[in-house]
Amino acid sequence: MRKENRAAAGAAAWQVIQNTDGRISVWQRMGAVPRMVGARLSGRYPELSGVKLAGMLALFLYIISPIDFIPELIVPILGVADDVGVAVWLTTMLLGESERFVRWERDDQAQQAFQHANPRAASSH
Repeated sequence: MRKENRAAAGAAAWQVIQNTDGRISVWQRMGAVPRMVGARLSGRYPELSGVKLAGMLALFLYIISPIDFIPELIVPILGVADDVGVAVWLTTMLLGESERFVRWERDDQAQQAFQHANPRAASSH
């Protein structure tokens, strides 16, 4: 990965981290990832497309794959650079998607609480 591309990927990741309303921390977003995947797989969270979920899985598998060590053996700097680029890409995707999921989850919980507190109002919709 060229230096310019690494810098652009890092800037994009930083923008995702900073592009929040301040109520959802990075740790909350990362903690929400397993819940987001579970909600997507159970069909409760259709906002995360199957294609995007598969892409995230492919990026994760690329990072941990033993095949990925081949570039590191041939050209060590290139091998590490591609890992960094893929890790930044995956992290950026996860932080952005998990922030949307946390907002969705909060809205869903609020809606359920409203329906529980106001069964007549909820049944008329």
